[in-house]
Amino acid sequence: MTTAHIDIAITRYDNTRALFDGSVTFPGLDVTLHSPTIPEIFAGLASGRFDVAEFGLTHYLRARDAGADLVAVPVFPARVFRHSSVFVNTSRGIAGPADLVGRTIGEFGMYGQDSGIWAKGILADDHGFAPERNRWVVGGLDTPMSAPFEFTTHPRPDNVEVGFAPPGRTLADMLDRGEIDALFASNAPTTYLAGSPNIAPLFPDHEARERDWYRRTGIFPIMHTVVARRELFRTRPGLAQRLYRSFVSAKDIAADRYRHTRKLFQVTTMVPWMYQLFEENHALFPEDWFPYGIDANRRVLETFVRYSCEQGLTSAPPTIDELFVEELRGT
Repeated sequence: MTTAHIDIAITRYDNTRALFDGSVTFPGLDVTLHSPTIPEIFAGLASGRFDVAEFGLTHYLRARDAGADLVAVPVFPARVFRHSSVFVNTSRGIAGPADLVGRTIGEFGMYGQDSGIWAKGILADDHGFAPERNRWVVGGLDTPMSAPFEFTTHPRPDNVEVGFAPPGRTLADMLDRGEIDALFASNAPTTYLAGSPNIAPLFPDHEARERDWYRRTGIFPIMHTVVARRELFRTRPGLAQRLYRSFVSAKDIAADRYRHTRKLFQVTTMVPWMYQLFEENHALFPEDWFPYGIDANRRVLETFVRYSCEQGLTSAPPTIDELFVEELRGT
């Protein structure tokens, strides 16, 4: 017997592919999967178009602060190290984090999106970076935006200067032209990918720095979780467990695929030296390097909440456990 229909929206990641190809189902549930763009997924959850959806951690925390009746499932489909997501204009004399003081910095979509919160927090912990010592420009990365994202709230600390990009302009182009000094981005700007000599990563050795940061902290930064309205779980006992088990199964299938193809030198991918990369990661990370559940991610979540609070964007929840649906608090 199945329950009423549920619309679930999530990106087609490695760890969700099995849900889309049917290798993993949602037993007892009548589900339609959707995979539009990430902003469309977030907006669709906020508007009620989707019942369950991937949602940025900062959007979730802000929605809670605003009184939204949302609760998360401890599934974390997107994780990215963020030393690599800060770019600078090469003519501005920025050789390291200390040179960012007093600069004009762009940030995609809103002030304090997930990747920006992580990057600012990491730089604050390791290099004394203070966002209030900069001017911030919010805008579209490669496509102009007329306004910040509408599906979320936009708290701005009183001591931080935040403006919006001029009409018709993109942050990638502004960085290329030197109209902003640096950029905190969730994606690499197309101007950089096209080989512009005017743009470079703040940390050219970002992989080594990210690996060192992981060794010191044990943190693989989480960007997104899975969220639904609390009422959905109130009216359907056991639904959260079913969703969680299916997401875990899909993730485990993806991880097992990499483990299995070790003996094939990872020939199933098109990436040269993927075998060596996997072996290096296998030596650094635990067997489950992409864990779901609360306990395995408690330190990561506590760090993100701390960064968000320190940056004046959200308040701290009473406990990390209270961010998640009650029936999954033992995970």
